[in-house]
Amino acid sequence: MSVQAAGRRIWWRGLSVCAAAIVFGTIFLLLHQRAGDKACLTLALTGAAIVLWVAETIPIGQTSFLVLLIIGFTGIVPLDTALSGFASSAIFLIIAGMMMARAVNDTSLIQRLTYYILLKIGSTTSRILAGIILISQIQAFFIPATAVRTSLLLPAIINLMKMFDYRAHPNIRRQLMLGVAFGGNISGTAILPAAIGNVLTVEILNLYLHTSISYFRWLWLAFPIWLLLIPAVWYIIRRTYPAEIKEIPGVQEVMEKRLHELGPLTWAEKRCLAILTVTVGLWATESLHHMVPAIPAIFAVILLSLPGIGVTSWENTTKINLDTVFILGITLSLGKVLNETGAIQYVSQMLEHKWLINSFHIPIFAILLVVLFTQIYHLGVSNVSTAIVTLLPALIGIADRAGADPVAIAFSAALTCLFGFILVVETMPNVLAQASGYIGQRDFLIPGIWATLASILITMFVAATWWRWIGFIS
Repeated sequence: MSVQAAGRRIWWRGLSVCAAAIVFGTIFLLLHQRAGDKACLTLALTGAAIVLWVAETIPIGQTSFLVLLIIGFTGIVPLDTALSGFASSAIFLIIAGMMMARAVNDTSLIQRLTYYILLKIGSTTSRILAGIILISQIQAFFIPATAVRTSLLLPAIINLMKMFDYRAHPNIRRQLMLGVAFGGNISGTAILPAAIGNVLTVEILNLYLHTSISYFRWLWLAFPIWLLLIPAVWYIIRRTYPAEIKEIPGVQEVMEKRLHELGPLTWAEKRCLAILTVTVGLWATESLHHMVPAIPAIFAVILLSLPGIGVTSWENTTKINLDTVFILGITLSLGKVLNETGAIQYVSQMLEHKWLINSFHIPIFAILLVVLFTQIYHLGVSNVSTAIVTLLPALIGIADRAGADPVAIAFSAALTCLFGFILVVETMPNVLAQASGYIGQRDFLIPGIWATLASILITMFVAATWWRWIGFIS
């Protein structure tokens, strides 16, 4: 790193810390006379943490520990409450999910899947884009971590781009990278363990409403949105960046060669596939055996790393990104702190304008308002976990006071938080695609706006039809 770059980084870090301090002080001074001391301090701390999480000048895990440290020092809540997020089953589902992905990555299953689909789908640019989006959706059933799914897919797509002069065909390059990013964004829509936001939503519903949504229930509610978003995203990317050439020559031959090099399905791959299939089966039948999703995931990790049965070593499965664990644990704890200190109740009361309460009396209009507001909110609070933990409790409070169904409101907001298409920082698939160096923020803007509009229209269409038909909303 050059001296100039290091200087800019230090300057930006100092600026973000100052901004966090200003946000903390402003919220505290404005609310000190209105809210209780604990609620005021909690809201100020949450605001400052959001600034640091969005800026990411300090590692998100380090910021999470800083939040925990301040809660411990100030005594806003008992220490057991401050640490309660780390005792949640959601934490163990995410940890186990990342460990499962490490194990799967030690086999050639994902490469084999990628090569096979690209071989069968054809060599035209439109079909290749469809294949890339489809691969992400299939991965979602077996790998419960959006960032990991994207990381496993990216190398194969980068190798694919090297098969043609991507510098002379920038639109094809944009198509392929946006296929990875947008395909990853929508891949967690209908599969409960496939996105951190989904897992967090279930935990928040448990915490605030003492209710839950099962794996199958989530799939039943979100599947139509997922099904419609796949072709919508494919069409938007193609229309925004029309391919300069209709076909990439040699794709099928190369994919066939790669599959031939891998050889037939190995015994280790068969064992891995069997374990994953059983795990997905346990997730899907949660209503029968009542095991939370974390238990089948832990079961899978043990089998995948068990000598003689598994496909990798225990030491390898433990090499996971702890920052993700830390931010999830702290945001879960923060959700409980916001509730226990009365901060959420205060925010809900502040938002209780008469027109808003009246609007929530009409379910379909309430969902429209929530979807629109969540899209705007998520542009500012780019971290999905933070957005969900800070937004959903307030929406639940408003819905409860307005006599609306808080589950439908929370579910709509949670799904909307997954659909971050405009800014790179909104989702991990966007970040990873941009980090590859083949696409920039400017490339996301136009297709991102169209994809956002499509997600809003599709969600509202499904709410007005499917959700009414099955009785999810009245």
